[in-house]
Amino acid sequence: MYKHIIWDFDGTLFDTYPVMAGAFKETLEKDGIDEPLEEIMKHMKVSMTYAINHYGEKYGIGNEFIAAYDSRRKEVEFDLSIPFEGMMELCKYIYETGRRNYLYTHRGESSMRMLEDFGMIGYFSDFITSEHGFERKPSPDAIHHLIRTHGIDQSEAIMIGDRDLDLQAGKNAGISSCYFADELVENPHADYVVTSVEKLYKII
Repeated sequence: MYKHIIWDFDGTLFDTYPVMAGAFKETLEKDGIDEPLEEIMKHMKVSMTYAINHYGEKYGIGNEFIAAYDSRRKEVEFDLSIPFEGMMELCKYIYETGRRNYLYTHRGESSMRMLEDFGMIGYFSDFITSEHGFERKPSPDAIHHLIRTHGIDQSEAIMIGDRDLDLQAGKNAGISSCYFADELVENPHADYVVTSVEKLYKII
């Protein structure tokens, strides 16, 4: 049983990729570009930078597009983004069994606002967002900060995320990692692979 659970946000705690990809697709369409939603999501799940670079090379989109996309995403994400089914209950269960949840995301303070909107923020002991200025995943710096700050025994900690960089950040920090995936596939960076919230109970 792990006592310290470090969560990624997008695609792990909250099912935000359909919302972000939808806003991205709408912004592309305003420039006369039609791209399949699933393809956009696939690139976003590598990283947002990867997606922007991919479509930048393909269509020449630049800063003006990025600004328009960010504006559209902010218009819709708070109304449309929701936690994965059962995730609120799982975070509550971890909290009520005397263990600790932590957030580690490249997203900004919007992640904390969404947790607050769904009554989840009180289940978390600490938060690392883009505002903290740590080197981005897969750097272990932010996780090392949590380990030092909270006196975490690395053998009792696990990083849960939906992307390789989440898992690599955990492994680079000397803790376990769990891949929260769409389908059951092997991942060289993961100690565990799960496809549902229910299966997370068996691990943590």
